Amino acid sequence: MRSWKALRRDALPFGLVGILDGPKVRRGAALLALPFLFLSLPASAQDGVDRTAIAAALLPRDLSPWGMFMQADIVVKAVMIGLVFATLVTWTVWLSKTIELIKARRNAKNALRELASARNVEDAVRHVPEGAVAQLLEGAMAELKLSTDRMDKKGIKTRVASRLQQIEAAASRRIGFGTGVLATIGSTGPFVGLFGTVWGIMNSFIGISKSQTTNLAVVAPGIAEALLATALGLVAAIPAVMIYNLFARQISSYRALLGDGSSEITRLVGRDLDGGAILVRRHLAAAE
Repeated sequence: MRSWKALRRDALPFGLVGILDGPKVRRGAALLALPFLFLSLPASAQDGVDRTAIAAALLPRDLSPWGMFMQADIVVKAVMIGLVFATLVTWTVWLSKTIELIKARRNAKNALRELASARNVEDAVRHVPEGAVAQLLEGAMAELKLSTDRMDKKGIKTRVASRLQQIEAAASRRIGFGTGVLATIGSTGPFVGLFGTVWGIMNSFIGISKSQTTNLAVVAPGIAEALLATALGLVAAIPAVMIYNLFARQISSYRALLGDGSSEITRLVGRDLDGGAILVRRHLAAAE
């Protein structure tokens, strides 16, 4: 069989065959084929570009904390509001308990000075200011009034010490009221913020599947909103833990002051019992 080149030489004049085989004609044919190549691009790629452009046009432009809060999902908003409320509770407890502890410790120190200078229980009752130490004195006096002359002095001292321990424990519980919420916020705040972060990132992945694009500009706002929840969790938890530890040390110091007050009162009661002062005053009161 004859080849294609031979048939072409027979069908066309010699000059025309040379022109068609020239390099210029081949370059021109390649240039003419370029528009057809561009027209043959897949329609799916063009659709992806269009979707990316639309998603970028719908992106939130305000990436400030308030803007991210307003653009967040309702669940993430609820988490953020709860963490802000926990932060307000933390600082409210700090302010109120700080004032209460300062007053209580000052009162206890003044009462200890009066106890140190008192010669007997009645003298201490007259000079000790009202407060936790004054309640300890009242408890000791109440136990002495309930005791009779025939009772053993050691038994009276033991009962007085027991009553003082009860009053001291009640005062410690009262001064520590409200600090437990700080421990709760400090231990759960990061996990609550992490829940908001997980929920926000989950919504971001759902948005990726809907837009069918992995463009960072499309995903970044949702992830930023989610991370804001974690940041608020840390803002609530870190001060709560630090304030709780501070109050724990201050309350321990206050309990030590109450313990010193109980010891002073026990010594005064023992001094009066051993010296017979209480029995003499009781007989005088009975005679009157």
